[in-house]
Amino acid sequence: MVMLRHPNPPFRAHPSQGATNGCAGGVPNADGGRLNLLLSSGDWREDDWADLLPRLLEPLGVNAIRVGSGHEATALLQRTPVHIAVVDLALPLNNMSPVANAIEEQEGGYRLLEMLGRLPCPPPTLVVKRRKTRRDDARELAAALQARAFAVIERPVRMDIVLEAMRRVLTRYHSGKWPDLNTGQSN
Repeated sequence: MVMLRHPNPPFRAHPSQGATNGCAGGVPNADGGRLNLLLSSGDWREDDWADLLPRLLEPLGVNAIRVGSGHEATALLQRTPVHIAVVDLALPLNNMSPVANAIEEQEGGYRLLEMLGRLPCPPPTLVVKRRKTRRDDARELAAALQARAFAVIERPVRMDIVLEAMRRVLTRYHSGKWPDLNTGQSN
């Protein structure tokens, strides 16, 4: 995992305004959870980490919303505030077989990064890289840096690394506490 640090994160806690300065990260989840996690997974094979993560986080009040394409992610962002995003760069643009359109298959993750960056208050983002050539590695790391990703996670994805990155996000953006359901501020 590569930890990326920025001098000016997308949103930072101010002591008088709670953890998110009034950004979408402070909006309570309509489903009753404390934190909305956008979980994109583009691998058409079984992704054990993406299947297991929602079950691990649900008892903690995390509403993990899994999307399988860039179009699903777009629809989700229009109706639901996102507090943390996990963006798989292997995310296809559409829900089609990976063989159907090789170019579109590779663009969903990059477009999702762009969409998140254009939000009024972009959520902290964990980027999951694909295992490719050195040139692709450099392209993916550059895309993550440009999108101000909080961390970049290598494949094969290890659950302990994802959980540690999420712990660091909570520490940095929410003072180590879950957003409060009623006020949107860290409790």
